[in-house]
Amino acid sequence: MITIKEIFSKKELKQFVTFPFSLYKNNNYWVPPIIKDEMGVFDKDTNPVFEHANARFFLAYKNNKIVGRVVAIINSYEVNQQQIKKMRFGWLDMIDDIEVTRILLEKVKEIGYQNKLEYIEGPIGFNNLDKTGVLIDGFDHIGTMITWYNHPYYKEHLEKLGYRKEKEYLENKFEFKNVNAPYYQRVSKIIQKRLDVKPLNFTKTKDILPYVDEMFEVFSETYSKLSSYVPISDAQIAFFKKKYIGFINPEYIKFVVDNNHKLIAFAIVMPSFSEALQKAKGKLFPFGIFHLLNARKHAKDVTFYLIGVHPEYQNKGVTAVIFDEFTKTFSEKGIVNCIRTPELEENEAINKIWKSFKPVTHKRRRTYRLDI
Repeated sequence: MITIKEIFSKKELKQFVTFPFSLYKNNNYWVPPIIKDEMGVFDKDTNPVFEHANARFFLAYKNNKIVGRVVAIINSYEVNQQQIKKMRFGWLDMIDDIEVTRILLEKVKEIGYQNKLEYIEGPIGFNNLDKTGVLIDGFDHIGTMITWYNHPYYKEHLEKLGYRKEKEYLENKFEFKNVNAPYYQRVSKIIQKRLDVKPLNFTKTKDILPYVDEMFEVFSETYSKLSSYVPISDAQIAFFKKKYIGFINPEYIKFVVDNNHKLIAFAIVMPSFSEALQKAKGKLFPFGIFHLLNARKHAKDVTFYLIGVHPEYQNKGVTAVIFDEFTKTFSEKGIVNCIRTPELEENEAINKIWKSFKPVTHKRRRTYRLDI
């Protein structure tokens, strides 16, 4: 018999966070989170996302053993201000038993019905900075710290339960050697002169922090027209700074400013922490921190995390300035592979940016929808 339980205590939350460690034990492609950080994401006292979101956490049990989990999420800004009557679900994991999946998602549906919402979509997080989508292709590629990995049967369960495709995301990668460095160097000089802009590079994290708020303004301007966009508050930006900026090698953050020193474009690249996180096994201490610090300095693969260009400067070649700066840095660091985070299939503008690098789509992921 399968039972479902809503969890509230810190002990139960830790069980929720650590369930995938057993589900993916000995899996070469799953990348574990740092347990303490993951619990911090779900802490309503410290994560400001809960100013605009309500989340309920559920575990499924079979024979007194945990066999599944899910978070049911209502983003109040999305529902009330944007008038998108969506019930979200995220952090869905379960054994290969469709009844476990059904009972978990029935609970999500029930909450959506009680709140007079119109449909369910998932797996997605609280907002655009969270992980998104169930992996539907590319199971033999290692995950990243900013994506979910899952077994192939997740897709099968969702579709058998009547869920249909809502959005599709592509994950692409390309070899750094595909980048035509002389071309970007030449074009960058032309664009800088024509638009009166210049790049900013960094070697110290503290020098980046004064620009982070402005960076998110550009982020909002860049992505606000996409169907998946939900605004990010100042408090959430501060939480992001605390959670991620320390992980990022400052040399991998590139800004472009205009003649008034106003930020018009940015890109954040993260060293690949995938293998380091696998070695850390969910813990920073005693040894996990050393694996992460080593990857921060010496990883030969990088992940493009965020890139944004203010609408006034889109389609004017500003990305050439960014790529020229990255080309210089990546050459010095001996970077081999560049991996892109999931991007909406419909986002033609971003696809045009990468076209000349001969990218290969190595993973696909999808969110699924069910009308309530």
